[in-house]
Amino acid sequence: MGAGPAVGRVSTLELFFDLVFVFTITQLANVVFAAPTLRSLLQVAMMLALIWWMYGGYAWLTNAVAAETVNRRLLLLGGMAGYLMLALATPTAFGGSGLAFGLAYLTIVALHTLLFSRATQQSVVGAVVRLFPFNFISALLVVAGGVLGGSVQYVLWGAAILLEWATPWISGLEGFQIATGHFVERHGLVLLIAIGESVVVVGVAGANLSVDASLMFIVLLGLALSASIWWLYFGTGDDSAAERALERLHGSQRAVAALLAYFYAYLPILLGLVLIAAAEHAALEHPFEPTSWRYATTLAVGAALVLSGRSLFRRALRFGHAAPGLLLAVIALATLPLGAAIAPAAQIAALIAVIVATVLADRAPVNN
Repeated sequence: MGAGPAVGRVSTLELFFDLVFVFTITQLANVVFAAPTLRSLLQVAMMLALIWWMYGGYAWLTNAVAAETVNRRLLLLGGMAGYLMLALATPTAFGGSGLAFGLAYLTIVALHTLLFSRATQQSVVGAVVRLFPFNFISALLVVAGGVLGGSVQYVLWGAAILLEWATPWISGLEGFQIATGHFVERHGLVLLIAIGESVVVVGVAGANLSVDASLMFIVLLGLALSASIWWLYFGTGDDSAAERALERLHGSQRAVAALLAYFYAYLPILLGLVLIAAAEHAALEHPFEPTSWRYATTLAVGAALVLSGRSLFRRALRFGHAAPGLLLAVIALATLPLGAAIAPAAQIAALIAVIVATVLADRAPVNN
């Protein structure tokens, strides 16, 4: 299969789609901020797992089927509409709007399959035909969970997630071809937008407070944390190294590596960004006073997830150093007492130092 299908740069329509998708990051962060409990964390993790699976499906879709005709563009816009409805239902998906979430999800799945069927390569169409029954059953489980609610919703949505995660290994990835340049750029851009969205969450929350020196300081400190996360991925050249790593692989090997890196490893990174945004939101009102252990834990776990996810990403593509990031993820967890006993500002500053240390560790020679 060589270099994969001939796909150009990421289109403006794909970027438009990503902006709608990343709105869910804001919604999920608001869920955690409103109630930083194990229950809300479980709910957010489950919703993100479902949402990210189908986002990945659309990213693989536009990697194989360019939205260059009116019909294809309309179908992709329909998928965007489904994601917008899903995002609106997200805050109360476990408290009354589960059916709306499920129906939006079913719409996203149906339009994804319909658009993928427009592929010109029969191998791609065959791969999607194998995939559709699993996605459709998962979507029906999400709908049923939304209708029934309660503990049954957790069970059915958990079953849907497990089925989706097992799907590539059951149906196989033969037939899927990856255009590496477009694929890496698309996922890099959605990560960049997600990092930016965490800044927007803090900015919007800060707009409701009186503007003084303490607010300015904590907002700038939050921006510095987001900037260090950007540097961790983009400033160290992980995106270009990832593209080279995928280029060295062919056929189903490339598809497997892409799945491991850009779905499984990206998931903890995105969940970490959600938790960081929620904790920074909570830090705005009293940045120099001890915060609750729940918010301090949310911030520490969020940073640890970003660091560990990035290490898993590197390991999946077999480049760079993974061990230092995992070690520093443990150190990030150790910042928890700083927020709970001293102040959120102290914890955020410590996390910036941890991420900067990770970047510096990457300056050691790397075999790409």
